[in-house]
Amino acid sequence: MKSFIPGVGLLVFCLITSIPAFAQMPHDAIYMPKKSVCIAGIYGKSTWTTYWEGSLKRENLNIGEHTTQMVSLMPAIGVSNRVNLILNLPYIWTSTSAGNLMGQKGVQDLSGWLKAKLVEREGLSLHGVVGGSVPMTNYVPDFLPMSIGLRARTAMGRLIVSYTHPQTGVYLTIHGSYTWRSNIQIDRDAYQADGRMYNTNEVKVPHGSDAAVRMGVVRRKWQLEAFGERMANLSGDNIRRNDMPFPTNNMQATTVGFYGKFQPRQIGVNARFGKVIDGLNMGQSTSYSIGLLYQIGGL
Repeated sequence: MKSFIPGVGLLVFCLITSIPAFAQMPHDAIYMPKKSVCIAGIYGKSTWTTYWEGSLKRENLNIGEHTTQMVSLMPAIGVSNRVNLILNLPYIWTSTSAGNLMGQKGVQDLSGWLKAKLVEREGLSLHGVVGGSVPMTNYVPDFLPMSIGLRARTAMGRLIVSYTHPQTGVYLTIHGSYTWRSNIQIDRDAYQADGRMYNTNEVKVPHGSDAAVRMGVVRRKWQLEAFGERMANLSGDNIRRNDMPFPTNNMQATTVGFYGKFQPRQIGVNARFGKVIDGLNMGQSTSYSIGLLYQIGGL
């Protein structure tokens, strides 16, 4: 059942990738100019009715359609022409169309990334990213799929390789990442995971990895992109038969989609669509987002 990937969340991870060229992201090769800021306000929605219980694809009529919605504020700051700081703070709420599970809502985690252009030559560039997240509220982490997060602290490192054709703006970008996640505490004295009982309230959350390929065209006023993304925990167990998900589960997902933006001057808009085509202990979600952008300086 897909609800959250620690630190960013699968929904949040998918949605924040919709920020356009002038509001660059920690997975692309685009930078805000020095002393400029782009502030993005985003609304996103993700829904699913079928999910993978381990590798078994099924549905649950006691849940019906599961919905996660998000509004987020994200500034991208040009520290220099080669170094950018990106921040993100989402408010998330969940609901289902059937059953008695109560939806959750609240401010999730504050995330931050520092991205640096390491090497650039004739359109080919190498970039490094470091980042992390901290929970901002005392939300419930072990009520999946209704939880808005796992309340784990995270730290991540990423390498990005990109090529952009100087005349046409056609680009190809690939990246790979590793994410460390802290243990969390839950409001119970014992839990079951990995086929055994743990008499503690401390839960080990699996670390994770992600990778993506993006191909598109970027010009000064607009951008179009097709992408494929893969995220996977590096350990963990499966959802037990007819049980709820748990933070120790090995969640994996492959997502494909499209993205577009238009930003002629300071104000711009963007949109993103994504579909999970394969997964493990996740919902087969369809997601979209729309964003409003405002840039200060650098035009």
